Amino acid sequence: MIQKTENIWFDGQLVPWDEARVHVLTHTLHYGVGVFEGIRSYKCKDGTSALFRLEEHVERLFNSARTVEMEIPFTEEAICQAIVDTLKANKMDQGYIRPLAFIGDGAMGVHPGENSIRVIIATWPWGTYLGEDALQSGIRVRTSSFTRHHVNVMMTKAKVAGNYVNSVLAKREAKADGYDEALMLDVDGYVSEATGENIFLVKHGKLKTPPLGSILGGITRDSIITMARDMGYEVTEQRFTRDELYMADEAFFCGTAAEVTPIREVDRRTIGQGKAGPNTLLFQSEYFKIVRGENMKYAEWLYDYEI
Repeated sequence: MIQKTENIWFDGQLVPWDEARVHVLTHTLHYGVGVFEGIRSYKCKDGTSALFRLEEHVERLFNSARTVEMEIPFTEEAICQAIVDTLKANKMDQGYIRPLAFIGDGAMGVHPGENSIRVIIATWPWGTYLGEDALQSGIRVRTSSFTRHHVNVMMTKAKVAGNYVNSVLAKREAKADGYDEALMLDVDGYVSEATGENIFLVKHGKLKTPPLGSILGGITRDSIITMARDMGYEVTEQRFTRDELYMADEAFFCGTAAEVTPIREVDRRTIGQGKAGPNTLLFQSEYFKIVRGENMKYAEWLYDYEI
């Protein structure tokens, strides 16, 4: 369950959590055309707090909106400031942030007409997304029977609410079968991504991740690629098959919510030694150093604020 905080930013105003309401005929509730982001803030070693790659997340929010022909009635700068204001109002020195832009009520039917575009920003504490011991022990994954969207079926580069029906179905299937997460294949049968995370495999000390095709271009994914290359790793963005994943030395998911989560098993096949591998643990450790302000080489990725 979400841990409630005091305020939600709603169309330019801070309102009490339980008063952030919409009409039941809100267009996005019926047809799924809304765009959102997931952002984390972290407590840093110097006592300040920092949002990780805030501007990039907000830029992607606006790009997603443009893709589905929504005009957000605020500037990117205003949304960045509103996120900080909401964290401060909720006295949060770290946590999860969910901006959402959606089509309000008015016209009903597939075409939204001139319905207003509304925006909310909610913040709440959120620990390890895939389980408390997932970061060390790794998780169990199954290949989903549901295929990731074709690039001409949905706008796969946009973080659109309706896209995630695909993810919900896959996640429910995986959980019902006793797994922690689902792995999605693309329309040609190659590994794509998970329900809300990108995937990497490690083989002979080299990293491989699916290319930008049917996958969402994750900001954490981009961070891992940059960090790994700076550390001297060879990183390839290339399609790979399930059996190549089965034969990997290590594999892990990454994302804002999941951070860097090891995969210990896929489709009943043990990955590597069946636990978080040394490379994965290194990436995980270095990632947390970055987001907590302990590696100033990437200081430009941090958006500082104080409560």
